[in-house]
Amino acid sequence: MSGALVTPGRSVRERTAAAVADPDLQAALRNLDRRLRTGTDLARGRPDLRSSAAALRRRTTAELDAHLTRLTEALEEAGAHVHPAPDAAAAVEAVLAVARRHGVRRVVKSKSMATEEIGLAAALAAAGIEVVETDLGEHAVQVAGERPSHLITPVIHKTVGGVAATFRVRTGAEVPGEAESLTRWVRDRLRPQFAAADLSVTGANFAVAETGTLVVVTNEGNADLGMALAPVQVAVVPVEKVVPRLADLAVLLPLLTRAATGQRCTSYVTLVTGPRRPGDLDGPAELHVVLLDNGRRRLVGTRYEEMLACVRCGACLNACPVFRHVSGHAYDATYSGPMGAVLTPLLSGGRRGAELPWASTLCGACTDACPVAIPLADLLVHLRADLRGGDPVAPRPRPARPRSLGAAAWARTWAHPAWYRATTAVAARLGAVVRILGRWSGRDLPPPAAVRFRDWWRRRSCGGGGTAR
Repeated sequence: MSGALVTPGRSVRERTAAAVADPDLQAALRNLDRRLRTGTDLARGRPDLRSSAAALRRRTTAELDAHLTRLTEALEEAGAHVHPAPDAAAAVEAVLAVARRHGVRRVVKSKSMATEEIGLAAALAAAGIEVVETDLGEHAVQVAGERPSHLITPVIHKTVGGVAATFRVRTGAEVPGEAESLTRWVRDRLRPQFAAADLSVTGANFAVAETGTLVVVTNEGNADLGMALAPVQVAVVPVEKVVPRLADLAVLLPLLTRAATGQRCTSYVTLVTGPRRPGDLDGPAELHVVLLDNGRRRLVGTRYEEMLACVRCGACLNACPVFRHVSGHAYDATYSGPMGAVLTPLLSGGRRGAELPWASTLCGACTDACPVAIPLADLLVHLRADLRGGDPVAPRPRPARPRSLGAAAWARTWAHPAWYRATTAVAARLGAVVRILGRWSGRDLPPPAAVRFRDWWRRRSCGGGGTAR
């Protein structure tokens, strides 16, 4: 992950203290009030939409591998090149290989948390390739040398005046301080970059298994412009973004935009099915799709698989009282807020973000706001316990309890006839001890008979002499 933290500190505790004490950050965070309750309002106003989406996402997760197989087939049928990436390194290498093959010198990139997760921009820059972030907020944090601080609004930690000041310092230009004029200035700055780009990099909000269609949702149109003009496109798509059918978008798209920004429909919804065909006026001549796993599929079948239902709307961040006071940089992770506090340690196998589940009041506001009803507060509680053992989803041998050890010894003893006869002979003479063992084992054992059946039968068969073996 490239870019610096705005909020300094070696731990979450230190960074949150620094964030709360930063007056400029606190002033910027008041912008969250404009759309604080979007997720919660959706849950209250459209419970039918929320329940339908929650059920759809969970059904998809339960059959994730089958849907990914179908998605891969459909993408290839549409003419796309598919690159399965088990981890971040494989995903980065897949993109670099495409860039090397086409002699790429400049990349225009739209906002994508998956590319932030794998550190793609830094890897491309290290390979000598110029990377231009084209989302207004992402471009601002790139120019500032910082990380995004929110899933939807990467520059929420700055005021408009702060963004303008950053551009003035870094570019030496006269940059207007009013929002609309600033936006126009950034647009004019970016337009030539689109025309000169050799490669466009995007994410995808959803990927339809039925048709091999990538769904890209934006409010600025920058992803559309990059895909239209660049000769090659790479889409980095986390595996959980798969949806079974095109019809499923009728539920998921309104839910995503309402939960994220309160809009009934976002400004641009683009469906991409394969590269440019003969007769098309624009679009990439070559389309590559990197299917990113990076620890996701190992969550299936665990109690944390519900995180794969997340649609990255940011509603839980807006509702979280901790995030509202410290912003995303206090988490020191790609994904911040409640969803990041759960997802970061899960994807890293407990190697990163082990302290993040404690950065929560457990008030449940995140669970209420989540448009797909992920029980985030419950998962945070589970992680607080599970992370003590390292990887929260790794199978662990249960420690042997005294009762288990006793039962195992009992089973081994009675597996041998001689020991079985010896212990039952003793038990016949020690009925009180057997009753104590019964209480210890949690079972109601009747007292043993004073004479064993085998002894009674031996005496009867042998005229009263001898002992049965």
